[in-house]
Amino acid sequence: MAELKLSESRDLTRIERIGAHSHIRGLGLDSALEPRAVSEGMVGQASARKAAGVILQMIKEGKIAGRAVLLAGQPGTGKTAIAMGIAKSLGQETPFAMIAGSELFSLEMSKTEALMQAFRKAIGVRIKEETEVIEGEVVEVQIDRPAVSGAASKTGKLTLKTTEMETVYDLGAKMIEALGKEKVQSGDVIAIDKASGKITKLGRSFSRSRDYDAMGPQTKFVQCPDGELQKRKEVVHCVTLHEIDVINSRTQGFLALFTGDTGEIRAEVREQIDTKVAEWREEGKAEIVPGVLFIDEVHMLDIECFSFLNRALENEMAPILVVATNRGITTIRGTNYKSPHGIPIDLLDRLLIISTQPYTEDEIRKILDIRSQEEDVEMSEEAKVLLTKIGVETSLRYAIHLITAAALACQKRKGKLVEMEDISRVYQLFLDVKRSTQYLMEYQNQYMFNEAPTGEGDDDESNAMLP
Repeated sequence: MAELKLSESRDLTRIERIGAHSHIRGLGLDSALEPRAVSEGMVGQASARKAAGVILQMIKEGKIAGRAVLLAGQPGTGKTAIAMGIAKSLGQETPFAMIAGSELFSLEMSKTEALMQAFRKAIGVRIKEETEVIEGEVVEVQIDRPAVSGAASKTGKLTLKTTEMETVYDLGAKMIEALGKEKVQSGDVIAIDKASGKITKLGRSFSRSRDYDAMGPQTKFVQCPDGELQKRKEVVHCVTLHEIDVINSRTQGFLALFTGDTGEIRAEVREQIDTKVAEWREEGKAEIVPGVLFIDEVHMLDIECFSFLNRALENEMAPILVVATNRGITTIRGTNYKSPHGIPIDLLDRLLIISTQPYTEDEIRKILDIRSQEEDVEMSEEAKVLLTKIGVETSLRYAIHLITAAALACQKRKGKLVEMEDISRVYQLFLDVKRSTQYLMEYQNQYMFNEAPTGEGDDDESNAMLP
C-alpha cells in the first residue's frame, strides 16, 4: 500500500509575511511609563521609549492638537520601531497614518495636497447615532415552507422574550434568510436593527447552558435582556476626515476608497465637511479623535513642505506629528542653507526632539534573539555570539539580514540548528558596507566612471575609456 505524503499539504490561511518591524507589539512600558528591559519586542533605548510613552499618553487624552515630535538618531537605532510601538499601543480606535518623505514627490498631485490628505487621514471622527433595536431571547422560530417549491415565499413567526415580556413577530422572506445565515435557534439572545433589519447574535442564554453536555470554546453565554423588547441604542462609527472627503468629492461615493482614485480634493469640499463636523460636535453627535501622522525620512521634504507643516500645525484639527530622520547638519532641500537634520530652524523650534542612541553589544544580542524567534530560526549559542560580534563590527541591520540566509545555508546541509559555519558561509557570500567599500577602493581602476582619487594611472585609464 502506498504511503500517504502528508507533508506536501500546506495551510494557506496562515501564510504571513515577516517584516522588519513585525516583532514590535508596543513600547514595552509599565503602568508608571517606566521602560522594561525587554518587552513587547522593544530592547534598549530606555530614555527614548520613556519620552515616547509621555507622548503616547498625550495622544490618548486627545486634548492637545498640533504638537510635533522629532525622532533623531543614527541609522539602525530603532526610530521607526519606536513609531511602530506608538501605533501598536494606540489600538484600533486612534488613526495612525504613515508616509515616507520621498512619497510626496512621486504622487500625481501637488506636494501640499498629498500632505493635507495625510493630515486628514490621521484625524478621526467618532460619530454617535441612535437606532431602535429589538433585543431579546429567542423562544421559538416557526418557518412555514410551501408544499410546492416556487409557488409562494416562505413565511414564519419569531417569538422573543425579555425578563418582563414576550412577543410574537411575523417574518418575511428576507428576515427568514437572515435568521438562517446567522443560524439562530431557540435559546439564542439576538438584537435586530429596526432600520436595516440586520440581525446580531449576542450569545446563548444562561438558562440554556445545561441543554448540552459539551459546548464549543466560542460559545458565549449572556443574561436574558430585561425591560422592553424595543430599545433605543447608541451606535458609534469611527471614520477619518479623509474618508469623508473622498466620499463627498467623488460621484461613486465610498467606492472611490476601494478604487484608489482619490486625486486632488477641492478646498470648498473640505470647508463644507469641516463646518458639518463642527455642527455635529456642538450637537453632541460627533467628537474629534486626533491621531498620529508619522513622516519617515523627513529630511527629504523641501522648503515648501516645511512651510506648509508650520501652518498646518497651528490648526485646531491637526493631529500629533511624529517625524524621523537620520541626518546630521545638512542642506535644507530647495535652498542653499544648512540646518540641523535638514529641517528649518523655525520648524525645529516647534519640535519635541527624542534622541536615539547606538545599541550596546548586550542589546544587539537580545534583538538578534527576538528576530531569530520571529523568523522561526533555531541557532546555537556559538552562532549567536558570532552573529552579535558581526552586528557590533558592521551594523545591526546587516546581522539581522544574515539570520534567514544562515537558516537556508543550514537547511542546505540538512542541519536543524544554525551553527557557526553557516554564519561564516553567509558572511563570506554577502558583503557589508565596509568590506564592499574596501573592495571598491582596491579595484576602483577597473570600474567605469570612477571619481575616487587614484595614483599615477589616472591618465592611462582616462585614455583607455576613449573610443
